[in-house]
Amino acid sequence: MENFAFIFIVFLCIIGFFMFMYFVPVGLWITAVFAGVKVTIGELIGMRIRKVPPSVIVNSLITATKAGLQVTTRELETHYLAGGNVPNVIRALISADKANINLSFKQATAIDLAGRDVFEAVQISVNPKVINTPKVAAVAADGIQLIAIARVTVRASIQQLVGGAGEETILARVGEGIVTSIGSAKSHKEVLENPDKISKLVLSRGLDAGTAFEILSIDIADVDVGANIGAKLQTDQAAADLKVAEAKAEERRAMAVAVEQEMKAKAQEARAKVIEAEAEIPKSIAQAFVNGNLGIMDYYKMQNVQADTEMRQSISGSGKGSQPNTQK
Repeated sequence: MENFAFIFIVFLCIIGFFMFMYFVPVGLWITAVFAGVKVTIGELIGMRIRKVPPSVIVNSLITATKAGLQVTTRELETHYLAGGNVPNVIRALISADKANINLSFKQATAIDLAGRDVFEAVQISVNPKVINTPKVAAVAADGIQLIAIARVTVRASIQQLVGGAGEETILARVGEGIVTSIGSAKSHKEVLENPDKISKLVLSRGLDAGTAFEILSIDIADVDVGANIGAKLQTDQAAADLKVAEAKAEERRAMAVAVEQEMKAKAQEARAKVIEAEAEIPKSIAQAFVNGNLGIMDYYKMQNVQADTEMRQSISGSGKGSQPNTQK
């Protein structure tokens, strides 16, 4: 029974030792003391309680102190709790200090919390970055399409990293400038002869305003001749005009057909009226007999006149029809 109690006590002591070493990182404290960094045991225990990894804060503090930077554990803890990348900020501050770039701890943490890589921004500020634009197609005044590719050399502007536009804005503005420059050229040959005119015109427009970068140079890497857009547009316009003319001609034809049908209808209507009028003649003759305005002899004379008229018409019609036979 005594052996069991002894083993239990030893077990509790081991657990207590490891818990003590976890909440009180003595080894990390010793490292900080030998590195010349003032960190108390209470501060390390407070980091554990606040769920801040002491190794990250102490190692970053040691690195900053050895580089001659003045930062405190409270500042590093605050930035870590805000969701920042403490080691990356320290590397950026050291790099900026060695390159004589004015970058304070407050600026660095603000840039880091804004979602930008502050260490990469310092590197770009020291070593400018080259951005290749995608192929930009534009049409000169003579209708020839040109496809250009530019290389933009930029340097990060530390003061504009917070709230400044990124690379996408630079590329969009440069592409717009290339399109404007090519479009203002009277001939595509002018652009091919002097492609540096594009870069000079684009660079003079101040495209880096409001961005996180400073444009150092814009170089036209390649210019290719594309399609003859002017001729294609003229061909398309001619085809469209042809279709419009065909549509108008079809409209006029339809109107003519409609008018013809209308005239035929009017002719049929006129014939119907003639037939209707002719149908009234026998009634009028009968009424004239009743009223005594027409006698039997007058009626016979009228019949003879009609018969003579029909005979003359038939004779004249046969005479016309027989003329070709006589000529033969």
